[in-house]
Amino acid sequence: MLIRPTTYADIDALLAIFAYARQQMAADGNPTQWGDGYPAREQLKEDIQRGVSYVIEHEGYICGTFVFILGNDPTYYLIEGGAWLDDILSYGTIHRIASNSSCKGIFHTVLEWCTTQCANIRIDTHADNHRMIYLIEKEGFTRCGIIYTRDQSPRIAYQRLSAKNTDLM
Repeated sequence: MLIRPTTYADIDALLAIFAYARQQMAADGNPTQWGDGYPAREQLKEDIQRGVSYVIEHEGYICGTFVFILGNDPTYYLIEGGAWLDDILSYGTIHRIASNSSCKGIFHTVLEWCTTQCANIRIDTHADNHRMIYLIEKEGFTRCGIIYTRDQSPRIAYQRLSAKNTDLM
């Protein structure tokens, strides 16, 4: 699988992936995390403009997408019911990871790529997103507490400090 920056030409493919992901989340008992139409086309354009959106390609087709942001994330300033494993080192945050299920191992592939950029990775998810919780914990993340999104929705926050690539910290 190949990871590359998202282009504006990819937006329709991403919208289809997110529509599929919303259907899957609803079928799994998590209908509210992304609600109807999230993320919107304007959000995708903003992510591309900021240079933080990526696609995963397999055999020339887009099968997944994610946002990876290096540096402080305002959403993570306040954590309740726990603490970050390390709150001093710089970190990268994975957001809006989704796939169309045509490829297996998307989360693992994304995580491996992200750890080449930064050894300190954070991620969060909705308490009803059992599929994502399973994947996050399977990849060795530690549950650190609860953070709140911009709309004050609670999310389970995780962090993984990798011994690999510590020279990148």
